[in-house]
Amino acid sequence: MNFELTDDQKAIRDVFARLCDEKIAPQAAALDEAHAFPKELFGQLADLGFFGIRYPESAGGTGLDLVTFCLALAEVARGSLSLAGAAAMQSLMGTKFLHMLGNEDIIGRLFKPALRGDKIGAICMTEPNAGSDLDSLATSAKKVEGGYALSGQKTWVTNAPVADFFTVFARVGPEKKLTIFLVERTFPGVTVGRPIHKMGVWALPTSEVAFEECFIPDSHRLSSEEGDAEQHLRKLLAEIRIVTGAMALGVGRAALAEATRYAGERKQFGKTINRYQAIQFKLAEMATELEAAAHLVMYAAWLKDSGKPHHKEAAMAKLFASETGAKVCDQAARVFASYGFAMEYPVQRYLRDIRFTLIGGGTSEILKLIIAKELSK
Repeated sequence: MNFELTDDQKAIRDVFARLCDEKIAPQAAALDEAHAFPKELFGQLADLGFFGIRYPESAGGTGLDLVTFCLALAEVARGSLSLAGAAAMQSLMGTKFLHMLGNEDIIGRLFKPALRGDKIGAICMTEPNAGSDLDSLATSAKKVEGGYALSGQKTWVTNAPVADFFTVFARVGPEKKLTIFLVERTFPGVTVGRPIHKMGVWALPTSEVAFEECFIPDSHRLSSEEGDAEQHLRKLLAEIRIVTGAMALGVGRAALAEATRYAGERKQFGKTINRYQAIQFKLAEMATELEAAAHLVMYAAWLKDSGKPHHKEAAMAKLFASETGAKVCDQAARVFASYGFAMEYPVQRYLRDIRFTLIGGGTSEILKLIIAKELSK
């Protein structure tokens, strides 16, 4: 791989880096403490075309590559992982199946407005008794005249409290074929349930969503045929893992920058603590491991952009970047010592938020199984 970024990739990265420094980071703590969806910043991302980076110009996007998207997303995450999580959902999981499988009405009425930030989408896969195990999904859709009757409960639905539509995975018929449906929030039988109070990403709304005999017209079955959900999902999973790795990079870089700044200001025994070898070693290790993670993430993104096999590398990138991000945030808090435990410094938010990246896109244990399976082929 040629690791030299193009001028366009650098320019787009720099646009979002400036947005992070001037707009996102200064508001991140207040949004977090208010547990408030970052509506204004979400709109600014839309104005900059962020939600359309991964979609062709013919669909209202800008048709850029995954490397570019990861560069931009990492900068957003450096300012606020809550905003980055909401933006990643809107740019990828919440809208991808509409673009892939939606009819003209869905594209015009929901997908394109979502790229402009006028509509918000979410994806419903996880259930109270089904996470990584897709075979355990119990939400079902019964065929009725003109459509389907959808029943079931989903949980850990990112953006659900503010979403206008949901991409829902459900089983159909006696053979329980996994199928994709588009459910609009206004459909009778849709209930957005209690918010899930999380230890981190407080400004990223997450809740349960229940469906009770919710009528879904045939036009809103996104699957081209009943039972093809997994093949469509596989096309997206690697990309989800790569972008989750990019978000972990952003948080890790923010933590490293804060630790480096603090170490240059905090004095103990007559000199700043960055002059002590113990702190120097921490900072050096953090920087080195983040650089390695960045190369893995960008390499996986480049493989995807090049049309090359990338599922193993995507799993590796997400595994290493999220674990590295978690380690870096922990080490950054240790540089702060007691102040790393204080709410007045952002390092505590990074330490809480980074765990989001350890879960999204597959746990580390699941990713290791995937990597091992790929190695045995």
